[in-house]
Amino acid sequence: MHTKAKFSLVTLLMIFSSLFHLKAQDWPNLQKYAEANATIDSTNSPENRVVFMGNSITEGWVRDDAAFFTENNYIGRGISGQTTPQMLLRFRQDVIDLKPEVVVILAGTNDIAGNTGPMTAEQTFGNIVSMAELAEANRIKVVISSILPAAKYPWKPKVESVKPINMINTMLKYYAKGKGFVYLDYFTAMVNTENGIKEGLAYDGVHPTLEGYKVMEPLAKAAIAEALK
Repeated sequence: MHTKAKFSLVTLLMIFSSLFHLKAQDWPNLQKYAEANATIDSTNSPENRVVFMGNSITEGWVRDDAAFFTENNYIGRGISGQTTPQMLLRFRQDVIDLKPEVVVILAGTNDIAGNTGPMTAEQTFGNIVSMAELAEANRIKVVISSILPAAKYPWKPKVESVKPINMINTMLKYYAKGKGFVYLDYFTAMVNTENGIKEGLAYDGVHPTLEGYKVMEPLAKAAIAEALK
């Protein structure tokens, strides 16, 4: 009985170790959308196809208002918790290989929170620029989104968020203007007087509620229409 219990414990530890190893090897989570990407032509029209590249804000958007995506031929490629280096690594398979007309990039807040380690504003900006350059090189029109307002991060309450959000947004705005890309300003429409997100637009000060997404949707559609001109 003791031997069997010991064997079971060892087996369980080996399984957990194996699963952890597999997860560690897929740091950018390349497997998450692999199956959906392989069948994209059967689910989405190639005409005016748009990919939303992002983190949990984009992933939650698809979950909370799927009709916004299906009715407009939009494709959500958000992964919860991701930072810009992870998104850059999967940009080819989750955006370029889908052959969209437009990509909407929304990224950076998890970099500021330090989800995958310390990062400077310049490093975050540089990764978003790299994604935009990859898109441009593949004849994909670029929409660069502002980072949404956040007075603090519930999972990292000691991290300063307001100053870096404003800094990165300013860098992105002027970069987009200089390149002729569309800058999608969610921040101005959603910020309150304390540089956090307006009451009711997020359930934790960071992640939008359905009401928050309803504020974002017409802004996104207008930006995409401008990019498609």
